[in-house]
Amino acid sequence: MPDYFNCLETYIHAVLFILFQLCFIVQLYYLVSNHTRLAGYKPAEELPPVLIPISVIISARNEAQNLQENLPFILQQNYPDFEVVVINDCSYDSSDTVLEDLQRQYPLLKVVTITEHQRFKTGKKFALTLGIKAAKNEYLLFTDADCKPASENWIGRMAANFGTNAQIILGYSPYYKTRNFLNRFTRYETLKTAVNYLSGALSGDPYMGIGRNLAYTKTLFFSAKGFASHMHVISGDDDLFVNQHATRDNTTIEIHPDAFMFTSAKTTISSWYRQKKRHMGVGKLYKNRHRRMLSFDAMSGFLFYILLVLCLVFKYEPLLALGLFALRLILQLSIYSRIFKKLDGRDLIWYLPFFDIIYYMYLNVFGTIGTFIKTTQWK
Repeated sequence: MPDYFNCLETYIHAVLFILFQLCFIVQLYYLVSNHTRLAGYKPAEELPPVLIPISVIISARNEAQNLQENLPFILQQNYPDFEVVVINDCSYDSSDTVLEDLQRQYPLLKVVTITEHQRFKTGKKFALTLGIKAAKNEYLLFTDADCKPASENWIGRMAANFGTNAQIILGYSPYYKTRNFLNRFTRYETLKTAVNYLSGALSGDPYMGIGRNLAYTKTLFFSAKGFASHMHVISGDDDLFVNQHATRDNTTIEIHPDAFMFTSAKTTISSWYRQKKRHMGVGKLYKNRHRRMLSFDAMSGFLFYILLVLCLVFKYEPLLALGLFALRLILQLSIYSRIFKKLDGRDLIWYLPFFDIIYYMYLNVFGTIGTFIKTTQWK
């Protein structure tokens, strides 16, 4: 009987180590096959000359302070032909007064006002649809009221990509830096998300974008019937739209620092939790291949650390297990140091070994929460 249990124990340890190696291989695939593309990507240094008329669209609900602080930086962009369409979505603060004052200073500002109806509750997708209809131009650039462009050339950098016959342009939106743990991890998670979706686009398989810095054509929007297929979902005006309509041929990226759109991260755990619960809830509506791709990454990364600990605890090939861990970490540091430098996250590379563990725990926890909990309010 002791021999039987010894054999069983050896068998279990062998299976665990094989699974650990499989997780390592999957993680190696994402690093080498996808993320190296972004590490080697170089945005154009010179600002290309472009004269495409642009409509910037912003949906705002009770954003009076943000509109007052950030909207002038968009209205003062160094671009020859653009308008800014702000949808004042059922606001009950002083947004209307702020927008009226700004309209007097900037004739290129157009305001669309939505009033609350007791029997008809609007959401961001409805507001954006009205804004798109009100826009006079074919080329649309989206951001949020709490966002500030990194430079006066934000519109120019994003618009230049339409000259390549692209219909969707995926931009990047980092968070401002502050000195606390939640901010650092939120910035890290945002960086990792960007690494994935920007690498996917460079690999010819774009699957998501972020509404804080996103552009597409009006023709594409209406030919795809707008948000009709997912209007019932509170989130997804950005990533679900891109997931359904982005292709290898119609999508490109813009990551020049002048094209960044900065915003402030959530400052409390509760507000951060509500935001992430809302975002993760739409992942189940992605195309099947994208859901599989993201699930393999999340599960393999999580199990990689769990199985590493088990191999060390049970002392089954501990040196080899540590060697694979070290190899993966070295590759991460090599690849991500170049990417983080490009995406305003150079300081976060030192937190990578620790944040990587938390990140994969976070993906699995919020992925599960998003599957079972429905969010019914966007603001």
